[in-house]
Amino acid sequence: MAVYKRELVRQQTRGMRRGIPGDQLALFFKKIIQRHTPDEITFLCIGTDRSTGDALGPMTGTLLEERGMPHVIGTLASPCDADTFAQKLASIPAHHAVIAIDACLGPKNAAGTYYVSEEALLPAEAVGGSLPPVGKYSVAAVVNVNGPRPYSILQMTSLYLVMEMSRVLADAVCEAWNSREAFHS
Repeated sequence: MAVYKRELVRQQTRGMRRGIPGDQLALFFKKIIQRHTPDEITFLCIGTDRSTGDALGPMTGTLLEERGMPHVIGTLASPCDADTFAQKLASIPAHHAVIAIDACLGPKNAAGTYYVSEEALLPAEAVGGSLPPVGKYSVAAVVNVNGPRPYSILQMTSLYLVMEMSRVLADAVCEAWNSREAFHS
């Protein structure tokens, strides 16, 4: 079975992971913020600044940091990639709820959507990586269509799409945070 078909079958059988458009992300983050205080949440933004498609995590992390979000790991200046993953993961306090954010490849009709879940993310799954599952919550942003050469696909992914998806993610987090502050005022 082709790699992209296997991934489609895996996503369909997970059950708990669901694809949503960007305008529904704030609701996902609002549910998390109702359960945890901002001081108990760490954003783990996975990826590298050396690949257009895989830069979604560090780009999102940079936007979150610039907007004053506390506890952000993985930015363009200091990516959380395969080489630094274990070290950065070890720096997260044990009592924190981790929201893992990463780019992924998916079926043709899913490009530009976000798979959200209240379960761990498997970083580098589409490219055959062997990093451990991470996060109490996860967002996998579909930046391109999966195919036979995932590394090449990530390299040739639209920077504009990645930037827009990162901005939408950061906006949704900020909207959720601001609604929490308004609710508790």
